[in-house]
Amino acid sequence: MAKKRAIDDLLGVMARLRAPDGCPWDREQDHKSIRLNAVEEVYELLDAIEAEDDAEMEEELGDVLLQVVFHAQMAKERDAFDFEKVARNITDKLVRRHPHVFGRAKVEDVAGVWNQWDAIKQTEKAGTINERKSAFDGIPSHLPALMRAHETVKKARKHGLLANGRKSKAKEELGKQLFKLAQRAQASGWQAEELLRAETVKQEKILRQKERGRQNNKND
Repeated sequence: MAKKRAIDDLLGVMARLRAPDGCPWDREQDHKSIRLNAVEEVYELLDAIEAEDDAEMEEELGDVLLQVVFHAQMAKERDAFDFEKVARNITDKLVRRHPHVFGRAKVEDVAGVWNQWDAIKQTEKAGTINERKSAFDGIPSHLPALMRAHETVKKARKHGLLANGRKSKAKEELGKQLFKLAQRAQASGWQAEELLRAETVKQEKILRQKERGRQNNKND
């Protein structure tokens, strides 16, 4: 007799928790009520990875998986999708976006892999409601401010909307400067996170305008 897979047990447990005679807390949740749980679990996973603690990493990966299963179960109850479809979609996506592994495409290096990935993604989303017409579409608005600023600058430079800045030779010194800026903000009674988020949103709007202007010039 084949051994039952652990993932099947997990899916069964979640379905039972959400059943009419299941757990009152689990039953009253919806996608929005637990949306921040996934963020918290990912941060705890990051801590385990940085600590190089395999036992803790194993546990935290399970907690992250629980969030996936929880949302998939709620979606199944709405006849939207289920865990099987989630797993199938990501499997198919990985195969499609790695034609140099699963097909006959050729790439020279990691940069070639990323360029191919972006091109395939653009083709997949073309003509859909998720079509990304701007280089900045797809940057999550809820990213921490520093990560959002980093992604905005990276995409702007990749598409020639920002010049490559002067590289810092001292990584630790740059880190100190960032910390000092946070100190200055706190001393002034401001949240550094909010300041950087507001400025990033402002700069992204400027970059989007520059991007549209360049596209209009091409069309003329």
